Amino acid sequence: MNTITKNQKYLNDFKINVKIKLSVLWVTLMLFYIYADILGFYTPGVIEKIVSGQIEGVQITEGFLLSMAIWIAVPSVMVFMSLTLKAKANRWLNIIIGFVSFIALVTTFFVGEFSTRYTFQAVVEGILMVSVLWHAWNWPKRDA
Repeated sequence: MNTITKNQKYLNDFKINVKIKLSVLWVTLMLFYIYADILGFYTPGVIEKIVSGQIEGVQITEGFLLSMAIWIAVPSVMVFMSLTLKAKANRWLNIIIGFVSFIALVTTFFVGEFSTRYTFQAVVEGILMVSVLWHAWNWPKRDA
């Protein structure tokens, strides 16, 4: 016997604004960057290379550190910008920054030694960047 109760409860679900989705994607990407770097320190010999001032053939200089600070500032700022910019500028900025970040990830993937951990982290970072691009590109339209 099939009986349907009138008091049956359904989970409430609501649509999340694309601005919030983009901001959370940038936060997630930032956390992944941070943990990827921290886990990299556990690789034998890495800390010694950093202390020596050179890692993977790159000299660690003030200019290098500044460029890395700028690189990490971009997604940090995108967390805020994704929430505050007007839709059109927000969409294009996320598309441009997401695309440039993805290209940078692809080019740096072939630098240094291969590791399963780094490959996994690069794939997840790539998925997050593609998600930024997808959400920005498919920004919901409204009637005029």
